[in-house]
Amino acid sequence: MELPFTRDEFFTVFARYNEAVAPAQLVLLAVGIAAAAFALRPTRWSDRLVGSVLAALWLWMGIEYHWRFFRAINPAATVFGAAFVAQAAILFWYAVVSRRITFRAPQTLQGGLALTLLVYAFAVYPAVGWVLGHRYPATPTFGLPCPTTIATLGLLLWCGARPPAAVMVIPWAWALVGSIAAIQLGVGEDLGLPVALAISVWGWLGTQRLRTASSRPATA
Repeated sequence: MELPFTRDEFFTVFARYNEAVAPAQLVLLAVGIAAAAFALRPTRWSDRLVGSVLAALWLWMGIEYHWRFFRAINPAATVFGAAFVAQAAILFWYAVVSRRITFRAPQTLQGGLALTLLVYAFAVYPAVGWVLGHRYPATPTFGLPCPTTIATLGLLLWCGARPPAAVMVIPWAWALVGSIAAIQLGVGEDLGLPVALAISVWGWLGTQRLRTASSRPATA
């Protein structure tokens, strides 16, 4: 896949975005961490809060990043932005309106892997970028698609039941697109995306197998 922009142009967009929205990056990081904390220690209203945070993050990425900045160098960002806005609506519907998604951090391998993805998105991701020489403002911050997609996939691994496929398709698709771009552009911190994608698909399919097995009648 040939990209319509150079690596320098890509990082220049990050710089323009970060300079324009600062200090919103810190607010986005704080609400992301807060959402993870409420999934770890759920309350009566925490499911709606976590769902609202995820929906707001995807709406922000669609409008503020894709439509306002990224499409200056990539016409496909118009479509990307529309997909991200659609994902925001999907998350809001399933987690806030219909309440078909609950967030509970299980003490299982899947729960531990989800926590690892969240720690990576919040803390390790920027540290890897620093080691690789990416300096603010020309660096991806939380609230931009790649680290936020990793965090989203982590939180969705904490769903109390298997999330509907409609909730997963767009984050999976972006994880795949971002993985390809990460390799072509040499954005090493984004290599967490294929790992998150693999863990998320494994967890989603594994939850389905578990539910199918538990629904079978016992035999003598």
